[in-house]
Amino acid sequence: MKNIIGIDLEKATKLSQKLNGLLANYQLFYQNLRGLHWNIKGKEFFELHLKFEELYEDAVIKVDEIAERILTLEGEPLHTFSDYLQSAEIKEEKSIVNGNQGIQIIINNYKVLIAKERAILSLASTADDEGTVSLMSDYISQTEKTLWMLNSYLS
Repeated sequence: MKNIIGIDLEKATKLSQKLNGLLANYQLFYQNLRGLHWNIKGKEFFELHLKFEELYEDAVIKVDEIAERILTLEGEPLHTFSDYLQSAEIKEEKSIVNGNQGIQIIINNYKVLIAKERAILSLASTADDEGTVSLMSDYISQTEKTLWMLNSYLS
């Protein structure tokens, strides 16, 4: 049995579940970025304040794209913070004012996201789900470049 876009229902359900895990993690990541943006202090304030804003604006777009992909697969996206907190590996960060500490948190959060994206990419490939493959491929290449740049910043 297949869904409206021709993906096996069982595989689409599993993909939706994995995408919901990614969605929950992106929501926590987004909120961490907002907190870093608001609370950063020190000599790198202007530079990092803008960078954190750039990153959270990207994250909020991805949150929407992931939720829409879940809906396309005929799943239901998680949409409560209690669900996000229960489902996410990324943990809330609070009262971080140090720039280098903030960057390290972002790097650690991205490591969680990219591992999930790679797992979803693999699963989507076996399901012949080109839409999800394309989305994850784009996310992975963007995340790899961002990780390289953030790591270079700390070096």
